[in-house]
Amino acid sequence: MNILTKALGFDSAKASVRTEVVAGATTFLTMSYILAVNPAILATTGMDKGALFTATALAAAISTLLLAFMAKLPFAQAPSMGLNAFFAFTMCQAMHLSWQQSLAALVVEGVVFILITFMNVREKILDSIPRNLRYSISAGIGMFIAFIGLKNAGIVVANPDTFVALGNFTPEAILGIVAIVLSGVLTARRVKGALFIAIIIATLVGLPMGVTVMPDGWLPVSEPHSVAPIFCQFDFDGFFNINMLVVIFSLLIINIFDTVGTLVGLAEKTGVVRPDGSIPRVKEAMLSDAIGTTCGAMLGSSTVTTYIESASGIAEGGRTGLTSLVTGFLFIAALLLSPLFLFIPSAATSGALVMVGVLMIDSVKKIELNDVTEAFPSFITMITMVLCYSIADGICLGILSYVVMKVCTGKFKNISVTLVILSLLFILKFVVG
Repeated sequence: MNILTKALGFDSAKASVRTEVVAGATTFLTMSYILAVNPAILATTGMDKGALFTATALAAAISTLLLAFMAKLPFAQAPSMGLNAFFAFTMCQAMHLSWQQSLAALVVEGVVFILITFMNVREKILDSIPRNLRYSISAGIGMFIAFIGLKNAGIVVANPDTFVALGNFTPEAILGIVAIVLSGVLTARRVKGALFIAIIIATLVGLPMGVTVMPDGWLPVSEPHSVAPIFCQFDFDGFFNINMLVVIFSLLIINIFDTVGTLVGLAEKTGVVRPDGSIPRVKEAMLSDAIGTTCGAMLGSSTVTTYIESASGIAEGGRTGLTSLVTGFLFIAALLLSPLFLFIPSAATSGALVMVGVLMIDSVKKIELNDVTEAFPSFITMITMVLCYSIADGICLGILSYVVMKVCTGKFKNISVTLVILSLLFILKFVVG
């Protein structure tokens, strides 16, 4: 037990090995939907889906194991829901970057994240963004993810007259509706692994509908797919321009908000928060996230973040790095189950995407809606993320509208030098871009 105490912070007087193992397994089950969703989203860029599954599992395992040993906290990390959408639909589709160029931006962002974590700069960056804009960014990303889920299932389709409209009730759309309802009902009934279970049930329902297609000779277990098609496939051609600078800044801001916000929320649930409000080993947790992001980019996956689903393991009694260790090893074991995850149709994952949006919209209630100078830019941030189909544009327009509102109402003390500099960069981006 001395080894567990030193390496993972396990204290036999306060916890049991059985409890920590059950907690780790619970966390894995709750967040394992990412093994189906992440490859499905990133494959829309042309990347190899089998390689993406391996990259997703390895990135989650590496970052979670790092967190277990470095931070000794019962949290888990994996490629971010939101930043994978940013990668596929903003960087690759809206900005017309190749996935190789996008991976180059991710690895640079990961290295920058490591540096600012060591230098304790992240707090200054975080503090420079107004609190209400932080909440609106989180809520806007949730709405954007939900919109992608509706689009992937064909529930929402393009329309030349109204831009978007309700789609026809095709088999894919019906399966998407089934997945969404299942995800909502199972989550409401507090079923552990609700999103993963909903994906599996929807996949099975899709078999007689012809949406789920099982290959000949299919087996649920196989050797892990090689990551060679996407490993370290970086393209730095045309990298140094204002658009790429905005992309890296957006990635960094979203990652910092996501990770810090989740760490604070989870730490409260574990009871490790000190009387002064500080969290023990939070720097190590941030560093494991930054290293995981860099490793994930090298493997070919999107940015890593701490998962709020870790709360399910904490609810089961997980309190130390042993919980994270178990979760990390289960992600490694999942490498053998790639056929099970890869034949899941995108319509079956739409429920998870919509439910993630439902959970993230919770941030809206924290916005100061009674102050128009705060509510207006928050609204602009959220609605433009969805309607412009770009998380980066939502952040840019949100910050710009915040500065304009404060200047025009004489509230100059609410505007930091950082916000002014960012606004000028964003204006330059839109003029040049």
